[in-house]
Amino acid sequence: MQVTETLKDGLKRGYAITVTAAELDEKVNEKLSEAQPDIEMKGFRKGKVPMALLKKQFGPRVMGEVMQETIDGAMSKHFEDTGERPALQPEVKMTNEDWKEGDDLQVEMSYEALPEIPEVDLSGIALERLVVKADDASVTEALESLAKNAQEFADKEEGAEAADGDQVVIDFVGRIDGEAFDGGAGEGYPLVLGSGSFIPGFEEQLVGAKAGEERDVTVSFPEEYGAEHLAGKEAVFACTVQAVKAPAEAAIDDELAKKYGADDLEALKARISEQLESEYSNASRGIMKRGLLDKLDDLVSFELPPTLVKAEADQIAHQLWHEEHPEVHDHNHDSIEPSEEHQKLAERRVRLGLLLAHLGEKAEISVTDAEMSQAVMAQARNYPGQERQFFEFVQQNPQMQQQLRAPIFEDKVVDYVFELATLTDKEVSKDDLQKAVEDLEEV
Repeated sequence: MQVTETLKDGLKRGYAITVTAAELDEKVNEKLSEAQPDIEMKGFRKGKVPMALLKKQFGPRVMGEVMQETIDGAMSKHFEDTGERPALQPEVKMTNEDWKEGDDLQVEMSYEALPEIPEVDLSGIALERLVVKADDASVTEALESLAKNAQEFADKEEGAEAADGDQVVIDFVGRIDGEAFDGGAGEGYPLVLGSGSFIPGFEEQLVGAKAGEERDVTVSFPEEYGAEHLAGKEAVFACTVQAVKAPAEAAIDDELAKKYGADDLEALKARISEQLESEYSNASRGIMKRGLLDKLDDLVSFELPPTLVKAEADQIAHQLWHEEHPEVHDHNHDSIEPSEEHQKLAERRVRLGLLLAHLGEKAEISVTDAEMSQAVMAQARNYPGQERQFFEFVQQNPQMQQQLRAPIFEDKVVDYVFELATLTDKEVSKDDLQKAVEDLEEV
């Protein structure tokens, strides 16, 4: 077998591989000889089928296997000997397409090699970490929100009219063209007026109702309503108001704390404070991560595989186009040409992706099975009732597995760099942190 370099231009590589007919024939004979003892054929005892007959019967199929294995072996040996790694799957094609048995096999292999990544002194990177403490005002605001969510309703005085924000307890039967329909009836239903939980226009027509009153509510189901047999149709709901109740916010006390699983109010405050500081910490980490990536992007420079950059630029342009045209849900649209801005962003992403992969490999960072399982479970929650199908989809889809693994790996590498970098804590207010997050989103 002969391997000859035909192209070396930047990261682009090309090689011509020639496997002689004698080598191919020898490998075919080896495979047939290995299989011969187990082969039975009419007129011959097991293991006694002549080689010439075996070659005639099975030779073409075995030759195909040998050719594929030989090419794969040549590629593996090439990458092992050179130490190069392809950025994407190498392109391999036969150059003598009219090949017939007895001819040499001639193949062209081309690819873009991954670049050499320069070493970076991570200890020389200085980063600022914003620290926010949960103040009393923030804890009180969270408590008030919990109290509002835990509000109860008490009967209004006899004859009082229902107002927006009140709760009416109703029995109702809905009819279309005088006929009741499935799912259109209920008894003792507590409906908060203004909550928007019923069909548009329904709740507004119960404002002013009194306990014991009967009232017809006429509404039209939206055109895009989930049930097709109801979409766009007018319905009349015969409602009987059983009770009218006014909201009463829960008091901020130990009883409220127990409703949320805490022993007392102080324990609930401590939990809220901890949750708030965790949220602040996550936001601060996002800001610090962006700062780190900016510094790394300034520190390193190396040649990028053009194919990777183009694929990333195309993806960025396509994604942003769909964000600007949310009404388009498929990909039946004109091709989208990446802009210069898309190209620059793609170069940054590819550069940083290769650098982080290099740092992670050097530090022997990997994503554990437990971390992958957690990621899959978190994604599966987005598909209630279809969790099993999602798990099976991930198991059978290496690309999806990589999509889940990549951000976990990146965050682990980022945390590794944080440990080596010089971090300085800076205590700021919640508003300052929010401003920093907003500035980040505008970039």
